[in-house]
Amino acid sequence: MVPAMRKWFNENFTQEKYEDFLAQLNSKHPDAIEFRVAETPLFIDKAFTAKIISACEAIIDVITQPNFNAIIRNAIPTNLKVPGNTKQPQFIAFDFGICENDEGELEPQLIEMQGFPSLFAYQLLLEEITQAIYTIPENYTAYLNGLTRETYLHLLKQIIVQDYPTENVVLLELLPHQQKTRIDFYLTQEYIGIPIVCLTELIQKGQKLFYIRDHKEIEIKRIYNRIIFDELQQQSAALIEKGKILFEELAVEWVPHPNWFYKISKYSLPFIQHPFVPQTTFLDEIDTIPTNLENYVLKPLFSFGGQGVIIDVSETDLINIKDPQSWILQRKVKYADVIQTPDLSAKAEIRIFYFWKEGEQRPIATSNLARLSKDKMIGVRYNQDKEWVGSSQCYFEK
Repeated sequence: MVPAMRKWFNENFTQEKYEDFLAQLNSKHPDAIEFRVAETPLFIDKAFTAKIISACEAIIDVITQPNFNAIIRNAIPTNLKVPGNTKQPQFIAFDFGICENDEGELEPQLIEMQGFPSLFAYQLLLEEITQAIYTIPENYTAYLNGLTRETYLHLLKQIIVQDYPTENVVLLELLPHQQKTRIDFYLTQEYIGIPIVCLTELIQKGQKLFYIRDHKEIEIKRIYNRIIFDELQQQSAALIEKGKILFEELAVEWVPHPNWFYKISKYSLPFIQHPFVPQTTFLDEIDTIPTNLENYVLKPLFSFGGQGVIIDVSETDLINIKDPQSWILQRKVKYADVIQTPDLSAKAEIRIFYFWKEGEQRPIATSNLARLSKDKMIGVRYNQDKEWVGSSQCYFEK
C-alpha cells in the first residue's frame, strides 16, 4: 500500500525474525492460536485511511438515524430474538476489501459489518510483539483517533465493565476453550480482569444468572457476549436446551445485546448508499435478473464467516433459491493483489473496530485487524499451505 514501507519491510524481513515473532506471540498462552498469523503487517497511507473512515462514518449516519430500528425490523430471525435491547451497540466491526476500481485505482469496499465484538484484546498483543520484533517507524500507528495502547485498553475496559466489580462481569461464550478465537478470551481475562464463563456453567435463579468459582456462587450482572446465536442453534440438543436460558427475561446487562449482531449485518447493506459500499439488493426485491451476473455475488443473510456465499453466480442459482427474502445480491468487488510478498502478491481485508461508550452520540474508530489471502476467499480457513497470508494488522500513517 505504501511502496516505500513495503520495500523497507520486505528487505529487512528474515525467517528468523518471523519465527521469533511467532514464538513470542505464542508464549503467553501456548497452543491457543490455531489460525495462521501472517508474516507482515499492512501499511496504509493517510488518503486511503480517510476513504475507509468516510465510509464508516456514512454507515454510522444510517445507524444513528431515528428510523434505523424501523427499517431493519426484520433483521433478526424470529427464533433468535433475545428479550430486551439497548439503545446502541457498544461494538461495531466494519470489514473492507482493498479493491481496484474500473480506473485501476485502489479503494476500500465494504464487504461486511457486525454489531459484535472482534479480537479486541488479541490485537493488543499482536501489535506489541510486532513492535518488539520489527520496530515499526514512529509515524505509523495501529490505533485511530489519537488512541494509544493505554487509552484504547482503558476505553475497552470502561465499556465492558463500567462500575461493576469484575467478578460480576463475564465473558460468555459457547465452549470457549474449544474456539479458534480463544486466545482473545484469555487475553481479555488478563487485560480486563473478567472471568471466562461457558454457557454450560450458567445457573439460573428466577431472572438472575450465576456461575461458580472456587466453590462460591457469583451473580452475573453484565455479560460481554461472544456467543453467536446462529451457531448455538447448530449445537447438540443438550446445548441448545441450555441456551434457552438466554431467550428469557433476565436481570443482566448485555455488552453488546445479541440482537445487534443481526441488526448491523449484511441485512443493513441495502440501506446504505456510498461509493465504498457495493450496491446491494434483497433478492426478493429484484424484478429482473441482471444479464451480467458475473459482476455479482450471492450471500445468505443469516450465515456468517463466509459460509454459503456463491461467488460465481448463475441464473440457475437464483432460480433455485427457495427463500429469496433471506438472500442479498451484491455487486462484486475486485480485490487487488496489492501486498508484494516473496512469491505471489496477496489480497487483503481490513477490519475497523468502532467502540461506542454509553451516553456518547456516536461511536469512534479505535483500532483494526487485517487478513491477507492468496485465495478466492479471505479467511483463516482458506489459503492452506500458503505463506505471507493469514491474520495481521494495519499500521496507519500519522
